[in-house]
This record gives sequence, structure tokens and C-alpha cells, in this order.
Amino acid sequence: MDRQEIIERLFDHYERPRYHGPLGDADMVQSGGIPDCGDTVTLYLKFDTAGTGLAGLSFEGRGCTISQAAASLLCEQLQGAPLTTVDALDDQAIFDLLGREVVRARPRCATLALNTLKSALVRYRAGL
Repeated sequence: MDRQEIIERLFDHYERPRYHGPLGDADMVQSGGIPDCGDTVTLYLKFDTAGTGLAGLSFEGRGCTISQAAASLLCEQLQGAPLTTVDALDDQAIFDLLGREVVRARPRCATLALNTLKSALVRYRAGL
């Protein structure tokens, strides 16, 4: 994708987010934010019956185009994914998913949803 296509995709996910809104039967709810810029995200996770994968993932939030588009794209990509797939994701993978050259100036915004998801998995595995 060229730069303009990346920007258009981010705006599309910002204006028409996928998997937006609470999951009524969520097993876990995890909130995260960046206090100094005001971006927030709340993730709703539903685990599969074996507890080894995501049966559902959705979000609510407020903030900039990058933070909210990142949450939408992450939720879209991880529907039904094994937890090992989530474990393998890092900042670099999110930059690649979003378009590295477009989001490199806003790394905290780009990784807010991923960091919130990883925090939820820590809590889940700890039985909290």
C-alpha cells in the first residue's frame, strides 16, 4: 500500500470502526489510556471454551485517528485468534499493520490497544 492508501484505511477504521461496542458476554474488560493526550480504549474479551484463544474481541474508546483505528484493526485481525498469536505481537508488528511510515511519529497512540490487550492477558492468566 502506498502512503495515501494507508491514510485512507486508517480514516476508514476511525470513521467506521469494526468490532466497536461492548460484548455483552465478555469474560474480561480492560481499560487503558494515555493520560497526557487523552486517548482511551476499553477492550472486551471473550475467551474460547479451552481458554486458549479469543472467541470475541471488541472495543470502545476516544482519541486520535491512530489510536482508534489501531484498536479497530487489531480487533478485526484477532477475531478467533489463539492467545499465542497475541503473545507474538509486538510494537513492530502493530507499526507494520498500521503503516509504519504514517504512525512512526505517534508510537504510543499506535500501540495503546495492543498494550491494553496484553495487560488483559496478564490479568487473565493470573486469574484476576
